[in-house]
Amino acid sequence: MGKRLRVKSAPKRLEANLKAAQGTLPQWTTAQVAEAFRRFKAANPEPKGELQHINPFTLLVAVVLSAQATDAGVNKATPALFALADSPEKMAALGEARVRDLIKTIGLFRNKAKNVVALSQKLIAEHGGRVPRSREALEALPGVGRKTANVVLNIAFGEPTIAVDTHIFRVGNRTGLATGKTPLEVEMKLEQAVPAEYKRHAHHWLILHGRYTCVARKPLCEKCIISDLCQWPGKTVA
Repeated sequence: MGKRLRVKSAPKRLEANLKAAQGTLPQWTTAQVAEAFRRFKAANPEPKGELQHINPFTLLVAVVLSAQATDAGVNKATPALFALADSPEKMAALGEARVRDLIKTIGLFRNKAKNVVALSQKLIAEHGGRVPRSREALEALPGVGRKTANVVLNIAFGEPTIAVDTHIFRVGNRTGLATGKTPLEVEMKLEQAVPAEYKRHAHHWLILHGRYTCVARKPLCEKCIISDLCQWPGKTVA
């Protein structure tokens, strides 16, 4: 039997979103979490991050640039930047003013240019020009927080980390998959709930789900492959 559509008014959806944002929806069972990720894997066995990069260093830079910006917007600016500077040494030599000019289409570009050059200098001085594989060392770099470190550890080094961005925070709370009042709380719940066999790709599946299906304003519940598991009172399918 197909999914039965229900009409939800904008105020009803807003009310449901506010409830979900408070992290109060019922948490999924272990079996439900496993089933959701089984479906994600079946639909997309090898999900990939959408930020364009050449190596671990350019990935790190791209993730730093993506803060409060879209991946699409970053991807428009970075080809020219990475053509000139695909290593910490080249980026440091390029200098803050030139980097700023190359990324000026990205939000907060002045501060980001400063951080990109500073982290490049620190990589040269403290890590031999290599991107470190430890969370502590990554988070010590200018402009790098926990989410950025998790993305780099996962994509560059294959670590089973889960980077909670706005999409994953929304999906976790809205569906009930992993509820929490802070990104760290959602991350910790996902760490506990996601089966080990799915953990390396978990944040890609959830980001893509939030970016293209469980979108912020009007989620596409009729296209959702986990709608029957979802606890959101505003969902538009029965």
